[in-house]
Order: sequence, then C-alpha cells, then structure tokens
Amino acid sequence: MRYVSLLRSPHVARLLVGTLVGRLPSGMATVAIPLALREDDAPYGFVGLVVGAFAMATAVGGPLLGRLVDRVGQTLVLLPAALLAGCGFLVIAATPDRQAPVIAGAVLAGAASPPLEPCLRALWPTVVPDDKLESAYALDSASQELIFVGGPLIVAGCVAVASPVTALWAAALLGLAGVLVAGTAEPARTWRAPAREADWLGPLRSRGLVVLLVGLTGVGVALGTLNVVVVAYAEEHRVPGGAPALLALNAFGALVGGLAYGAVRHWPVPPARRALLLTLCLAPGYALLCLLPGPPLMSGLMVLTGLFLAPVLTVSFVLVGELAPAGTVTEAFAWLVTLMTSGMALGSAVVGLVLEHGGPSWAAACGVLGLTVSVLMLMAGQSRLDPDRHADNPASAVSTA
Repeated sequence: MRYVSLLRSPHVARLLVGTLVGRLPSGMATVAIPLALREDDAPYGFVGLVVGAFAMATAVGGPLLGRLVDRVGQTLVLLPAALLAGCGFLVIAATPDRQAPVIAGAVLAGAASPPLEPCLRALWPTVVPDDKLESAYALDSASQELIFVGGPLIVAGCVAVASPVTALWAAALLGLAGVLVAGTAEPARTWRAPAREADWLGPLRSRGLVVLLVGLTGVGVALGTLNVVVVAYAEEHRVPGGAPALLALNAFGALVGGLAYGAVRHWPVPPARRALLLTLCLAPGYALLCLLPGPPLMSGLMVLTGLFLAPVLTVSFVLVGELAPAGTVTEAFAWLVTLMTSGMALGSAVVGLVLEHGGPSWAAACGVLGLTVSVLMLMAGQSRLDPDRHADNPASAVSTA
C-alpha cells in the first residue's frame, strides 16, 4: 500500500514513467548499435570502438549536463539534449557503412543523453513528503531494472519485425517521448537549484561525496564483472535462455530488494552506516560466484547478488542528496551515474583479460575485489559521510520557482 499511495501522489507516476521511457535508449544502444553495424559487415574492432565511444561520451556528458541543469533548470536542458541525442542515433541509422559519421553519431548520442536519472532524483524531495522520500528513491532504483530488461527486448522486437536500424529510430523516438512526458511536468518546469558557490569543482568539493562516489565505483566494478562472467558461464554450461536469462534473475532480485527496502518506514541506523552494511551484504553472493555452482544454484545466486543492489543504490541516493553542496545536486547525481558506469566498464575490461588467462573463478573474484574496495572506502569514510559533522555539507537541495 505504501507504493500505491506514493504512485497516487501528484506528478509521481508521470515523472517515473516518463523517466523510464526516456532512459530506454541507454538500455537499447549497447545492443542496437552493434547489430546495426554488423548488418553492414562492420568489423568487430570498429563495433567495439563505437560502443566504447558512446559509453565514454555518456560518462563525460552526464556531469556537464547536470551542471547546466543546476544553472538554468531542467526543461531547458532536457528537451534540446533529447533532440541532439536522437540526431546522433539517426546519423548511425542513416550511415551505418561510413565510419566517421557513425563515430560522430555515437559521440553525439552519448554526450547529449538527457540527464533524466539525476533530474528525477533532484525532483523527488519537491514532489513527495519527507517520510516517503526514501520509498521514492527505492521505487526509482528498483524500477530502473526494467530499463536493462526492456531495452534489449525492444531491440529484439525491432529486429524481428524490421531491422536493427529500426531499433535506432525507436531509441531516438523513445528518448524524446520520455523527455516530453517527464521534462514538461510542472515540477520539472518550475524546479530551480539554489544559488551555488563559484567553484569549478562543484559537488566534488564535498569530501564526503567524493568518498561515497569512489566507494560506489567499486560496486560498479562488481557489476561489470558479473555481466562478463555470466556470459562465459552460460556458454560453458549451456544455460537455457543463456546469459540474458541469468541477468534477468539478477534484475528480478534487485527489483524485489529495492521494493522491500523502500517498504520499511524507519531504519534504526543512519544512512552512512546503512550504506556500509548493505554493501557488506552484497559481498557473500559475489564470493559464492567464485565457486561456479551448477545452473540451479547459479540461478539462486543471481537473485542473491541482485537482492542488495537496489538498497545500496537507494541509500546512496539519500546520501548524495545530503552531501551535495547547495546548488549542485543534479550534477552530484550525474557524477554518481558516471562513476558507477565507469566502474562497470573497468570491471568488464579487467575481467575479460582475467578470463583469458586465469579462468572464470579468478574472473569472478574481481567482483569480490571491487566490493572489498567499496567496503574499505565506506568504512574509512564513515565520519565524512555524516553531513552534520562538516561545514561542506549541503544544505542541499532544491527549490521551486
């Protein structure tokens, strides 16, 4: 009932659905771009280059767009960004056989990806009461699993009905549609960040926020490790449904964990301690992955490894909102997305090399290493993560005009 009443609150359903739709291109691009290029016989080396360019451009563009949102508001940034990102996808769709335009299109689509995710998290304190804020963050973090399941499914449907190029057109249209729904809602149109200090570091001048972001990079490494290890495991054990089926179980675990976490009204420990404990709870599942059990047990492990992920992200959203200096909250959430994504890319790259030279058990251990770094960072930085102890703590937040 807690989530039902939350979704019935003004603007909540519109903002959540619009954001999810607008973010679908991020779940589609890593599948649609390679398929579109391979349809024109592009070499795998070039395909990897284009996907890497898209990911890097997204990582760089996110904080820059987030800073712009904090300066001029959400709608004025989201709508032009959606149009530019859509143009990037359409350039790839129109010229999949020409390398220079394809790379340019990938960079444009990535760099201009509308920062819907950080924008939504900046809006939650203005649209839900304080006692429902953490439930809103939990619903947000849990529902984002639908993007990683739904995005590839939409691409598969486009390929079955028409072609991979059609999926790129769909990505452009869905991105724009989502922004039109969420970015034109009243809370987005009226949202303004409070005045900020003239400091090029922006939110990164908060030491507590830096500790949190670096710690979450280790969680990203673990996720990147899992994505690659699961592919190798599914091929070796011939799992029905392959790696997508196992990753869907992981997403299901995250969905359940996030919703269960958000259903709790009051937690007996503060957010900083909660972040540490929940990250610790992630570790056993990843440690058991090193044993590479048979498919039935592996399926259970996939659910277990996902179960605490959404709660970790949820409490991290709370901490970001508390630790971001005034006037920088959107950029702070964008940095969270960027560093998590960078951690995933690093984990995927490292584990690929380890798989070739050390085998899947050692590869799975990379995820444990990433989580160990996260736990140590959060443990060492507990005092920094308490915003009441520091002058660089935000008075974060948000205002409406």
